[in-house]
Amino acid sequence: MSTRLPAAAQVSTDVVEIERALTRITYLTSRVKQHERLVAVAGVPLDRAAVALLRQIADSEPLRLGELAARLAVEASHVTRQVQQLQKAGYVTRVPDPDDRRAQRIQLTPFGKEAYDRIREASWRGMQMALAEWSPQDLRQLASLFHRMVDDFLGFATDDDGAEQAEQPEQAEQAEQPGPEGAEAAPSA
Repeated sequence: MSTRLPAAAQVSTDVVEIERALTRITYLTSRVKQHERLVAVAGVPLDRAAVALLRQIADSEPLRLGELAARLAVEASHVTRQVQQLQKAGYVTRVPDPDDRRAQRIQLTPFGKEAYDRIREASWRGMQMALAEWSPQDLRQLASLFHRMVDDFLGFATDDDGAEQAEQPEQAEQAEQPGPEGAEAAPSA
């Protein structure tokens, strides 16, 4: 069942401005220099794909390779190669799947958890500096609205087959965190 999008003339100027702001945020947080600065501050020599994989593993129970690939919206072969590199470097390990002993799940090692914690802390510090002039009330409101928007996007999102995508469980601690990871510096034009 396809969902029809409203014609451009029916889109409110507020929605246009939200989309523009999200595009800028996405650009600013995905820049190579931004990533290099983040991992340098954290002291963790990982590329962006490895950090994204660590984030996904850290924010969930141990997952099978296929589940990781689906959550990251990439081919399983990409995740397999990345996991092999992370495992060789000691960041992740494979554990038996309790539901199917023939399968394996990927989880962080203590070394991987410590590395990810340093990345997350560096990200939080950068975001705290970028938003230092915001009031606590404004920060709470922004966090609440972001969570609401993500939940609405997940509820609306469909995959190529038109089936609803599975919503990832939100951890209660996220509501208390300073903001999304990866945004360590103030947005600049």
